[in-house]
Amino acid sequence: MVQFFSAVSGMFMVVFAVTLLVLPLVLPPLPPPPLALLLVPVLILLLLFFMALSPSVVQLPDIDHLPPIV
Repeated sequence: MVQFFSAVSGMFMVVFAVTLLVLPLVLPPLPPPPLALLLVPVLILLLLFFMALSPSVVQLPDIDHLPPIV
């Protein structure tokens, strides 16, 4: 069988997963972020939608001046 992870990287992932499960139970709850910070992902999403749906400016070749296909 192909071994994708070494023993060290496997142990690192297990320790990291356990840390992600235990730390939220130990640490005190954080206050909510300011409203301006909550709008940053929404603005990034809107920018990505605008860039995805806006037409690109590409110079297409003139079909009339292409050599004929033989």
